Amino acid sequence: MTEVHLEHVALWARDLERLRAFYVSALGGRSGPPYANPRTGFRSYFVAFGGGARLELMSRSGAPMSERPEGDVQGYAHVAFRLGSRAAVDALTAELEAAGVAVLGRPRVTGDGYYEAVVADPEGNRIELVE
Repeated sequence: MTEVHLEHVALWARDLERLRAFYVSALGGRSGPPYANPRTGFRSYFVAFGGGARLELMSRSGAPMSERPEGDVQGYAHVAFRLGSRAAVDALTAELEAAGVAVLGRPRVTGDGYYEAVVADPEGNRIELVE
């Protein structure tokens, strides 16, 4: 089996800049540049911490994100696992689907440059499998 590494955890934010400032100033994170998709109103920052772990802080103007069934845009969004290659993402996605795991998003390159697939755990939590 491919060795997996926790890549990042993502949180929805009501006040993206305030939340970013907190993780940088209070917890010593290093903020990456902002990402914005003007078409969807989505904005995010990755904040890096020691050991390679990162936190993705996200916001979206307009309609609530479907990832939050209760309609709130704050809190947990997904956990991402780095697999090391596109082939590994493709293979694990196929293996999980064959085992009956729900595939919520087929492997693709996202707007912010990730090659990823999205699956659901047994309780419906979103998991990103990234290159």
